[in-house]
Amino acid sequence: MEVINPTTEERITTLTEDNEATLQKKRDRLSMAQPAWQARPLAERITVVKKFRDLLAVNREPLSQVLTSETGKPLAQSRNEINSATARIDWLADNAAKYLSDEIMQETPDIEERIAYEPLGVIANISAWNYPYLVGVNVFVPALLAGNAVLYKPSEYASLTGLEIERLWKEAGLEKDLFLTAIGTGSIGALLLEMPFDGYFFTGSYKTGAHVYKQVAAKMVPCQCELGGKDPLYVTDDVADITAVAAATADGAFYNNGQSCCSVERIYVHESMYEQYVDAFVKEVSSWKTGAPTTEGVYFGPLTRKEQLAVLEAQVADAVQKGARVLTGGKRGEGKGYYFQPTILTDVTAAMQVMREESFGPVIGIMKVKNDEEAIAQMKDTEYGLTASVYSASRTRAEHILRQINAGTGYWNCCDRVSAALPWSGRNHSGFGTTLSHAGLRAFTNPKAYHLRKV
Repeated sequence: MEVINPTTEERITTLTEDNEATLQKKRDRLSMAQPAWQARPLAERITVVKKFRDLLAVNREPLSQVLTSETGKPLAQSRNEINSATARIDWLADNAAKYLSDEIMQETPDIEERIAYEPLGVIANISAWNYPYLVGVNVFVPALLAGNAVLYKPSEYASLTGLEIERLWKEAGLEKDLFLTAIGTGSIGALLLEMPFDGYFFTGSYKTGAHVYKQVAAKMVPCQCELGGKDPLYVTDDVADITAVAAATADGAFYNNGQSCCSVERIYVHESMYEQYVDAFVKEVSSWKTGAPTTEGVYFGPLTRKEQLAVLEAQVADAVQKGARVLTGGKRGEGKGYYFQPTILTDVTAAMQVMREESFGPVIGIMKVKNDEEAIAQMKDTEYGLTASVYSASRTRAEHILRQINAGTGYWNCCDRVSAALPWSGRNHSGFGTTLSHAGLRAFTNPKAYHLRKV
């Protein structure tokens, strides 16, 4: 399998893909090693996880270079991702004992009622390329803390990073057969679905997630799917600083080239603020630098996947054909690399692909609305349900709007952020299940009820 640099379109290296036989051997090794890991005290598992966290921090620069080379993520953003991953691990490790230890729920002189949180066993983690450290940490860190073994399949677009993660786990003192990496394309992921794992945790598109869920359903084991979004954002008529709001929401739409499941993908603006907002939004985006992602100060690098260029071109063409105006961008970059110009569309309607289908790139549509009721109707008009954002001077007004949106996360005066202390979950085509927070720690366990009669 060739690993291609999306900036130069040149081959970085060639990796040997796994196959059915090698995957089975890895799964067997994990199964043999897992019981001893489960038997180790939770405090010892936490110590190993914290050592892994420290190694991420110490090796941040070389790890960032690898990540940027294979995904095209600007180097500063690669560093930010690793910084965020270490902070996320801190919360998970610091709260593991609180949420994974046995709980006495009720006790009388005659009986004790207790819950024990037992690991699932051996899990398959089919991960994503856009934030391999963050979406990986969401799964394999709480899984290991809970006493599971992990077969980790990084995306083929982040395989080198996946191998670095495996190397650091070993350096942290994790036994070699508790975290193993599966290398390959989607066909390798398909093989994993046929194997007897005790849980499946997938991050990716709705189409693939639906397939994963169907394939796993008959196994009757946990299957969580963290999928995409078409996340809406509404700017009301009472915001005090429209320039600051435009800058913040532009970053929410275009950070990591818009290649985030929780990127802002649809913007609705009250008609009284619309012109000011659009002007400030265009000015902000136009000030950001496009170039080689290894160049300091670059905000827009190439897309990670060449195939996405055609998807974005089709969305822009559909929008223009239906009456949209292109204020900036709208086409591929010139020269080598999978570049797409940051694109801002106005005069958009709900009938356009760009307002209905996930873009996963630097393209945004901005729509004028008359009032909150119209904004709510537009925000609700989607098959997805990951996040929704409202910018307003009034918290009461914002929360009233957000309560009506069927999404896993609501933002007031912020967007495109994740906290380890809060559950990360989707609704409808954005998936199901939970990572992060206490619920995310316990997602990798089977609760067992103990009824203990005293004699």
